[in-house]
Amino acid sequence: MSANSRLTVATHILAWMALVTRDNPDPVTSDRIAASVNTNPVVIRRTLGLLAKGGLVESFRGINAGWRLTRSAGTISLLDVFDALEDGTQFALHPSKPNQACPIGRGIGSTLSHVYDSIDAGVRKALAATSIEAVLADTLALGSSKRRG
Repeated sequence: MSANSRLTVATHILAWMALVTRDNPDPVTSDRIAASVNTNPVVIRRTLGLLAKGGLVESFRGINAGWRLTRSAGTISLLDVFDALEDGTQFALHPSKPNQACPIGRGIGSTLSHVYDSIDAGVRKALAATSIEAVLADTLALGSSKRRG
């Protein structure tokens, strides 16, 4: 199984948008964002579409075409980003009901549901505690300390 990087890419997008907004509030293009993320602008547009559905960004057409945050980076939590990207929980039970005559098949769903619910609650709590602004500040601070070292 491969790891899902959509949350990381979306967080990168939003932190970069928050940074460039400090100097210029104009919308930014997916091409400019893609240069920072080092990926295809199509990937960026797809992610921005999900973030727009989640109410975190908005798009503009015309002369100043591009994307802009809908609210300040300090009010956007990683949980907001996660919810805009993901459908449901990270862990799922069997796609079809296991054999109920089997002692494992009969009880594993209930057992794992409790574990998965606990994991989901912990993840959501941790994501809710971190804003895009905090990610931006930490990222810039780490970048500054590496240049000095």
